[in-house]
Amino acid sequence: MNWENAIIWFVAFLVSATVHEAAHSWVAMLGGDRTAYYGGQVTLNPLPHIQREPFGMVVLPLLSLYMSQGNWCFGFAHAPINVLWAQRNPGKAAVMSAAGPLANVLLAAIAFGVLWYIGQPDGGSEVAIRRIAGTFLLLNLILAIFNLIPLPPLDGAGVVKGLFQPARALMELLERVPYMFIVTFVIANQLVPYVVIPAFRTVNHWLPYPYRW
Repeated sequence: MNWENAIIWFVAFLVSATVHEAAHSWVAMLGGDRTAYYGGQVTLNPLPHIQREPFGMVVLPLLSLYMSQGNWCFGFAHAPINVLWAQRNPGKAAVMSAAGPLANVLLAAIAFGVLWYIGQPDGGSEVAIRRIAGTFLLLNLILAIFNLIPLPPLDGAGVVKGLFQPARALMELLERVPYMFIVTFVIANQLVPYVVIPAFRTVNHWLPYPYRW
């Protein structure tokens, strides 16, 4: 087990997932749905999100770290919304769905900026910061791309359902399929590597000193 790497991945996941869910909750609140706000989800404190989804926020990430010997971490969470509000306000619901992945894009951009600023590290703390920023960059690209896949229960399905009226019936039909989340995970697991790796390589190539994973 690479304990140092495991700690970086776990902390990066907790921060990234918390920002993702807080973004959903905040935008829903601005759009008129206070369900997540009353549930304490409009916060950057990870504890309320962990309490709502302990398996996805703690157990699964730790399990993935154990199975990958500290080189990989993944999990999930979800913000509560008012289904009637989403049905009556499809446009706002679509923006709310997009807010989580966009928050991950923002975190990836911040990580990219840190890597750009540090450039070629001289050693010491710069190497550690560059390693943390590289992990944040890769993880948030994964979370953004994964969640934008237009299959329920992922955020991409909510965006499509809210913005494209003809696709709403199909998304709602898929939502009623038993164990759809398993089907979605299997499909996404096959698709993401073909998108995330090229995306990371492209973004990494823009750096004056590409990050060596």
